[in-house]
Amino acid sequence: MLELGGKQTQAAGNLVKDITEQEFMAEVVDGSAEVPVIVDFWAPWCGPCKTLGPMLEDAVKAAKGAVRMVKVNVDQAQRIAQQMRIQSIPTVYAFYQGQPVDGFQGALPQSEIKAFVERVVQAAGGEASDGLAEALAAAEEMLDQGAATDAAQIFSALLEEDPANAKAYGGLVRAHVAMGELDQAEAILNGAPAEISKAAEIDAAHAQLVLAQQAADAGPIAELTAAVEADPANQQARFDLARALYAKGDAKGAVDHLLDLFRRDREWNEGAAKTQLMTIFDALKPNDPVVLAGRRKLSSLIFA
Repeated sequence: MLELGGKQTQAAGNLVKDITEQEFMAEVVDGSAEVPVIVDFWAPWCGPCKTLGPMLEDAVKAAKGAVRMVKVNVDQAQRIAQQMRIQSIPTVYAFYQGQPVDGFQGALPQSEIKAFVERVVQAAGGEASDGLAEALAAAEEMLDQGAATDAAQIFSALLEEDPANAKAYGGLVRAHVAMGELDQAEAILNGAPAEISKAAEIDAAHAQLVLAQQAADAGPIAELTAAVEADPANQQARFDLARALYAKGDAKGAVDHLLDLFRRDREWNEGAAKTQLMTIFDALKPNDPVVLAGRRKLSSLIFA
């Protein structure tokens, strides 16, 4: 059974608060660096908001510090509402490490609200029971050390005991990606149980699979670098260079070029730069310095 107390650092009185538009960056973007922050976009005239709000607060408080919540009155924070593309209320987003990781619109029953909060906590590293956690940690260490076959065997054994374990399921997909068995990885991913299909571990495995598939078509770095240097406004060349750099193991270089592309034209190719950035962030570990710095820079560009 998953425990929800992995990061109990907040006093009970600070778990839920109302914030202004000026506080959004500090309380949500910066404030979600270690503990996820759930944002409830509401208005005083919204009937469903009055129903959802208290239930969401109860679920957040029940998590005992593993997640915080802020409430944003959209009538008084119209700029943030526009930037977040809030089209109806109530709308709820969960932020972790400066980026939205989950969300929903409209009022939900208490059971679904509780499941949402638990999902957010798990996305931020909620831990499993001791025995399962040790086995998962051992498999992850094997995978990090290049023993993908052995790791896959452990992940498979864990799934025999708990078929809906998102960490083991995602680990098994990533193990097959590491072995170069991309078709097998995709088949496993497509067979994920519905109840874990939106889990962070599944998203991470999918991101690694997508990037591995892209690597097969990565262009020559030298030629792409020359093309970007010759014409810094060549967005396609810069995007292709970022993909090629990541394929060769230079995640930081890839992120830097994608951030530059986003800064120049965030809407280019239907927001391809941001989409690629989020794929890379999902694929890497949440505490990877490249992810932490990249998320912070992207948030600064979005909310500037």
